Amino acid sequence: MHTWYWRNWEGLPYLTCSILEDWHHGFFTQQFWPRSPQVLTEVLQPEASVYRLKQVHGNTILTPQEIDSIFCTDGEDLASADGLMSEQPLQAVWVASADCTPVLIGDVKTGRVAALHAGWRGTAKKIVPLAIARLQSQGSKLDDLRIAIGPAIAGEVYQVSINVAAEVGSSIIPHDEEQKIITALHELPNSPLLEDPNPGKVRLDVRRVNILQLENMGISAEQIAIAPYCTFQTPEHFFSYRREKEKKVQWSGIVSSNKLNFK
Repeated sequence: MHTWYWRNWEGLPYLTCSILEDWHHGFFTQQFWPRSPQVLTEVLQPEASVYRLKQVHGNTILTPQEIDSIFCTDGEDLASADGLMSEQPLQAVWVASADCTPVLIGDVKTGRVAALHAGWRGTAKKIVPLAIARLQSQGSKLDDLRIAIGPAIAGEVYQVSINVAAEVGSSIIPHDEEQKIITALHELPNSPLLEDPNPGKVRLDVRRVNILQLENMGISAEQIAIAPYCTFQTPEHFFSYRREKEKKVQWSGIVSSNKLNFK
């Protein structure tokens, strides 16, 4: 089993996971709000360069070089995407979330890392498998990946419509018919769907769908760690948009190894 640890910086708590022990990383709490990724990188590894995005609930994954080229051409402050993948040593990549699932990935052989924002829309669009495919295209092997899925809203409290559940479910059950997707999801062992008393609604475990996507790629359970915290049910540590309806976030970040191996 992988262990999650509470760390402390100037009296403020953040989470790390043993599965990512080779990298400086953290899933930061609401106590750090409104500090920026620049400040949070100082907590993890001050010499790292810092990268973040304008998140748009899609499945685009960018590298720092691509961000720099977009920034130069369109004049925007931030590139629009929901995933970041390192190319060089000492690159800190960050995503923000407030119920959506933050995913941090490291490759034990190359030292490369990725940070992903996987809400229900990004999960439906397979952002995590797409990021892994991109890492593979850069030389990563599936067996070398370590994946930490951070605090997010838990299935038992995440009510969605049947059509949202079917859209997300179609990422693991390829079918055109909504009801067939829902039925097949309910039949899965440890199903990502739970019953809801309201007609036309279900409870959806988005993190579980991401795990099923990873398993479908051939990634083993030992390579994945899931934070034992729900943002909605842990108000003392995490913002929840669904609970508070406030546009606040917590940041999750990871720094690529300073000994990147480009074999």
